[in-house]
Amino acid sequence: MSDARILLVDDDDDLRPALVQGFEIEDLAVIAYRSAEDALPDISRELYGCIVTDIRMAGMDGMDFMRRCLEIDPALPVVLITGHGEVALAVQAMRDGAYDFIEKPFPVHRLTSVVRRAIEKRRLVLENRVLRETLDASGNLETRLVGRNPAMRRLREEIAALAGTDADVLILGETGSGKEVVARALHDFGDRSQANFVAINCGALPKDIFESELFGHEAGAFTGAQKLRIGKLEHADGGTVFLDEIESMPLDLQVKLLRAIEHRTVERLGSNRPIPLNVRFVAASKADLKAESEARRFRADLFYRLNVAALKIPPLRERGDDIPLLFAHLAREARARYRRDMPEMTPALEAELTAHDWPGNVRELRNIADRWVLGLWRGVSPDDPAPPDGANVLADRVAAFERAVIEAELKRHGGRQKETYEALGISRKGLYDKMKKLGLGGRDDG
Repeated sequence: MSDARILLVDDDDDLRPALVQGFEIEDLAVIAYRSAEDALPDISRELYGCIVTDIRMAGMDGMDFMRRCLEIDPALPVVLITGHGEVALAVQAMRDGAYDFIEKPFPVHRLTSVVRRAIEKRRLVLENRVLRETLDASGNLETRLVGRNPAMRRLREEIAALAGTDADVLILGETGSGKEVVARALHDFGDRSQANFVAINCGALPKDIFESELFGHEAGAFTGAQKLRIGKLEHADGGTVFLDEIESMPLDLQVKLLRAIEHRTVERLGSNRPIPLNVRFVAASKADLKAESEARRFRADLFYRLNVAALKIPPLRERGDDIPLLFAHLAREARARYRRDMPEMTPALEAELTAHDWPGNVRELRNIADRWVLGLWRGVSPDDPAPPDGANVLADRVAAFERAVIEAELKRHGGRQKETYEALGISRKGLYDKMKKLGLGGRDDG
């Protein structure tokens, strides 16, 4: 429960500090509020913990506060602190959705016991939500491959068209662009979804065990082969074989893989008996395999055999309009994994994200989203030094926002200032002055 928080609301200046001390002695994290109005902004569906509130308070009372909390999330556990004459009211509150009530006076250990049970219940609720979100995402291609950019829409359409076929597919994309996500979508949305999806990183397998890993071996096939081993291709029978980083496969092994793909059979090492394969091959490469084959670094016959259908994943820098949407999606996934509240996205954050080139593509964006949810945000580049004391004053934040917005627009318009100042709704001189002040360059095309 180390990440769980108790939100304590009580306007009694004597009881509130005593309860805080009692929770802390029990190693329970607590945030105390003097009024319900102060606490309400911190209530969210993502809250991991429980709410403890007195009923009788100035301003918004505990009953109204509970109702507001349950409007935000009906599964939030709310524990009420009641006076002797309020028991009937508290019982009614439990019918309305309260988790429990504690009647004054009470020993602190009784309250902490109730709170621990409430937190455990909350943990299960949040974990079940994550599970449901995962299951929903698995059946939704738009959730797996987020984006409204025309290139992403076209990619989803192509996946939907190919998923139900047995055609071999070649996926092309830069590092971190999501090639395995596309491969799994082809598998999961097709007729082979109930069989195995076997991913093989062709660049990670040592050459001396590559054949044994792919094709398997009979007992006694070589020194150390004490028992029969089923290879990865045979293990994938009925399903999909994903050959990642296929451009890194040695040429002599490419010949043997080509034979397995062409004949849909495999022979274990130490055996001459061909074993039929009912598999679909999906290969992925970050290199231009046609150029690699022309340079004799990749077999041309294997390239043409794999290139029955090709899917190209656009790099993140070419779909800047998707970046805020995708970042929010990844942040929600991080929020569910870490059971943390998700900070509010700001225009400055969106502008900074859009202005970045993202050489690591979606993988890099996911790491940034994780750091943001974990409270470790230090700008897009993790190597940027932390801002000096006082650097977060309003003027600095406004300047950072302006810089990010102008950089994003300049990038979107290829550095052309006329299109940029028109898109920003300012004059040419206004853009010039701001660029000079912020130290930005651009193509002055009049």
